[in-house]
Amino acid sequence: MPASRLFTPALLTLAVAAFAIGTAEFIIMGLLPLIAADLHVGLPRAGYLVAGYALGVVAGGPLLAGLIARQDEKRALSALMAIFIAGNLACLLASSLWPLLLARIFTALCHASFIGAAAVMAARLAPPGMAGRAMALMFSGMTLANVLGVPAGTWLGQTAGWRATFAAVAALGLITLLLIRWLLPTRSGERGSAETPARLPGRVWLALLASALAAASMFAFFTYLVPTLIQFGGLPPEHSSAALLLCGAGLVAGGWIGGRLADGKLVRALILTLVLLCGNLAAFHLLAARLPIALALMTLWGGQAFALCMLLQALAIRLAGEATSRASAFNVGAFNLGNALGAWLAGLLLGHGGTLAQTSLLAAGLAALTLLPVLFVWRKKAVDASSLVRA
Repeated sequence: MPASRLFTPALLTLAVAAFAIGTAEFIIMGLLPLIAADLHVGLPRAGYLVAGYALGVVAGGPLLAGLIARQDEKRALSALMAIFIAGNLACLLASSLWPLLLARIFTALCHASFIGAAAVMAARLAPPGMAGRAMALMFSGMTLANVLGVPAGTWLGQTAGWRATFAAVAALGLITLLLIRWLLPTRSGERGSAETPARLPGRVWLALLASALAAASMFAFFTYLVPTLIQFGGLPPEHSSAALLLCGAGLVAGGWIGGRLADGKLVRALILTLVLLCGNLAAFHLLAARLPIALALMTLWGGQAFALCMLLQALAIRLAGEATSRASAFNVGAFNLGNALGAWLAGLLLGHGGTLAQTSLLAAGLAALTLLPVLFVWRKKAVDASSLVRA
């Protein structure tokens, strides 16, 4: 079946929306020094803006998922994008750190529910047998946000001030809202479902646990990846951006590979990906001093990591029964919780005498732990072999 059938206006709109939300999430990394200087706070305090957004994502999934599950999908996504626009406008107008922090948390509330609902909608709108690839197309917007949106937003902030970046993101949100209203079809979500809005089937929590552990593995490695390459591999600091671009290429490829695998034997693909990921991280620890090999392993890691993201999102949806939107939103929140956990564990390791190269071993251990809930799902044969989302 030709892949061109995936590139419909509706699916491309969902990818644009993911690009907007991903840019808003990650752009703060490039703006922190500018914000700290303008608001007269230190970088550590400005860093609250990163943690605050993550907190908003984790809280927003449970808070909003049950509400949007009963709404028409198009109306729900429109309302969530309106929250996104309002939050970024509030960031633009913030006069000090604390109003800016509150605005970032408010903006983040829509993140998990929007991405979760968009993933389910992408799977439903896909041609037969291509639900996983449709989700990969949607999530490619998040990847491109790192590759294109963040550098462009950082440049704009350095050129015209950090407030200009938030204005541009809000404008991007407005364009996305118009596309949603114009191009997305209208259909009821899980209205009338017998599921209690606040509850998920028990088996879904296995997928959420796996997602949190997998994300912890990813960020235990990724948080200190560049310092590791510089210290152990001899990477010139001025070439860090080029190294991350390689990693980004791996992420893009991994998303598409994960999408294809999600359309097949999902749990077996998960087990194989996790085993290969553990081996890759162990090899990186042993070979980090050989820069060309380390860069190759890093690029391979990017592909494995994002393929794993796609597979785990698909697992949560398959296990959810009729509660697909809620499960998908909760899964996005679990990823963000794992992000914070992985970065914290890596910092704890370094603070207690560990080396930068050992963060890859920590990541390998967390990836190995991720196998446990996945193997439990496999033994229980809890995954429906049918398509990701029933029409």
